[in-house]
Amino acid sequence: MTQTTTMTVRLNATLSDFVAANVSENGAYDNVSEYLRDLIRRDMERSEQANFERLRAELAHAFAAPESAYRPLTAADVLARNARSGPKGA
Repeated sequence: MTQTTTMTVRLNATLSDFVAANVSENGAYDNVSEYLRDLIRRDMERSEQANFERLRAELAHAFAAPESAYRPLTAADVLARNARSGPKGA
């Protein structure tokens, strides 16, 4: 079963008015929760797409390298290299 969390969000008048315009009889959403869930889902999709594009660019770069740039590696070679470089982003 999915767990839900209740959050409180403070908005300034401009943002509050914008939300109210989107959540009304004439708005695209029936309630604020529906609107926020949709915004979060869209942001998640944007983030996933950005990650995919980064990976695609890295792969394109790797596949564009000349054959002479490649060298055989064993699993032990990869593990040793990764141990030397540490976790990415750390």
